[in-house]
Amino acid sequence: MGKNELLQHYPRLMIAAPASGQGKTTVTLGLLRAFSRRGLAVQPFKVGPDYIDPGHHTRAAGRGSRNLDGWLIGRTASVELFQRAGVGANISIVEGVMGLFDGLADGSARASSAEMADLLSLPVILVVDVARQGASVAATVLGFQRFDLAVRIAGVILNRVGSPRHASLVEKAITGHCGLPVLGIIPRGTDKVIPERHLGLHTGGEQSWEEIYERLATTVERYVDVEALQDLASDAPPLAPVENRVFSPAPEPIIGRVGVALDEVFSFLYQDNLDLMRHHGAETVFFSPLHDGAIPPDCTLLYFGGGYPELHAGALAANKGMLDSVRAFVRSGGRIYGECGGLMYLGEGLTDLGGADHQMAGLLPVRTRMTGRRLSLGYVTARADTDTAILKAGEAVRAHLFHYSEAESLPGTKASLTVRKAAGDLVREEGWQAGPVFASYLHLHFASAPQVLRRLLGGNE
Repeated sequence: MGKNELLQHYPRLMIAAPASGQGKTTVTLGLLRAFSRRGLAVQPFKVGPDYIDPGHHTRAAGRGSRNLDGWLIGRTASVELFQRAGVGANISIVEGVMGLFDGLADGSARASSAEMADLLSLPVILVVDVARQGASVAATVLGFQRFDLAVRIAGVILNRVGSPRHASLVEKAITGHCGLPVLGIIPRGTDKVIPERHLGLHTGGEQSWEEIYERLATTVERYVDVEALQDLASDAPPLAPVENRVFSPAPEPIIGRVGVALDEVFSFLYQDNLDLMRHHGAETVFFSPLHDGAIPPDCTLLYFGGGYPELHAGALAANKGMLDSVRAFVRSGGRIYGECGGLMYLGEGLTDLGGADHQMAGLLPVRTRMTGRRLSLGYVTARADTDTAILKAGEAVRAHLFHYSEAESLPGTKASLTVRKAAGDLVREEGWQAGPVFASYLHLHFASAPQVLRRLLGGNE
């Protein structure tokens, strides 16, 4: 078989922007639903460690959104995850993160949308907020076009356009100076439809957003050349297949069931983390710490991801049946792993933004308190000071932090991990373990932490 016969075709596009807040998420959601309306199988992706945008992607496209991240997940693993998820899709849409070249915050393009566009040969569609600008928009586009020639900007969508005259002025400047097609002109006031709060947009699981997804699709179909975008996606070059290392041949099943917390409180879960659990022999069953009276039967591990326990602290504390069930699970030998919101739920108590204290599960020697300001955001490396449920002493793992609460160890106890920013400066110590329960603020992706997954699932290592 010749080399060219091994290449695989994945129609694909990246939706990026010069900066955050330009409208790339709403354009992405509109495109996902618009392509789905055409009967296409649309595979969504998000560059970076975000949970909220992928949750909306999944509901808008009807197909689970995946994260791609050159630092947290790794370049080779990201290519594998992209190709695995793209099988059977008619088109893949990758939403960028922040500005096109923003990433690790070290002055490079590592962990940026540009890195992923280069890695996957993605045609980039630049969404630009043109409010309060005229021909100057062309200078912005030209700078992005020439900044890194390995990144191919294939077209521009103008967002928040003030009038037909404004649109004509900007379009002429871009086509004249940049030689790029303007593939969409979206009027001001048509894209701001999903409200925001301290961690970003409201999540896709909190309510039905169907009407909004439909409205965004109608807007995109009216103001964007969807057919031209599909043609650009189809013209993306084929990719050479990569060796499957993240999803290597599965071993014998390690455990039976993993109970995964999932509701409007706990929704920050990477789709590939769940798939990797299943790939390694676990049956995942979902439960709601907010609404259910008890955990699912026959579990050997409970997984509490991140989310918004601070918004529902009173209701979580009032659900005594669930709290008693979780405590009884630990007394019977069950193991629990928590991330961020999970840490807040598993600790002694949570103080909300109003200053009210709420009793939580009491399984870890830590209390958390909302501060009203962002305490941590960014990539980190965590090293274990002692043996824990996820890492042995001296081992390290890459992770991401994003929270507005702070945690305080109870007297006589201490955290078990030393956490440093990716740039190398010390952040703090954190991560708490008590018996079979471990939780921290760290968000992990199991593609880059296979040893953590094996230990959580009961493997000996």
